[in-house]
Amino acid sequence: QVQLVESGGGLVQAGGSLRLSCAASGRTFSVFAMGWFRQAPGKEREFVAAIRWSGGSTFYADSVKGRFTISRDNGKKTVYLQMNSLKPEDTAVYYCNAGPKIPGPENYWGQGTQVTVSS
Repeated sequence: QVQLVESGGGLVQAGGSLRLSCAASGRTFSVFAMGWFRQAPGKEREFVAAIRWSGGSTFYADSVKGRFTISRDNGKKTVYLQMNSLKPEDTAVYYCNAGPKIPGPENYWGQGTQVTVSS
């Protein structure tokens, strides 16, 4: 069993930055791929970024490529999402995701953290 707790969301002006954190519990964290998804009001949840268990490979949605950076610290069982040059369209609830692959049918989800970007 893995539990995920996100933090770091908030209100920021366009062009600003935020760093999200996702703290995990459970012994299998280090072998899981980790990812971030987001869901804006009235829209479906969408993939944002993912990182393999080793941290050697990262993947991004085209909409955030060059602005967001995903990283992980297996010793701290934490995955991060550094978000720079934020835009109003980045406003959403951001969810942490963990599992053998991203996405995956039996993956674990966090409760989400709100990110609001004002124009």
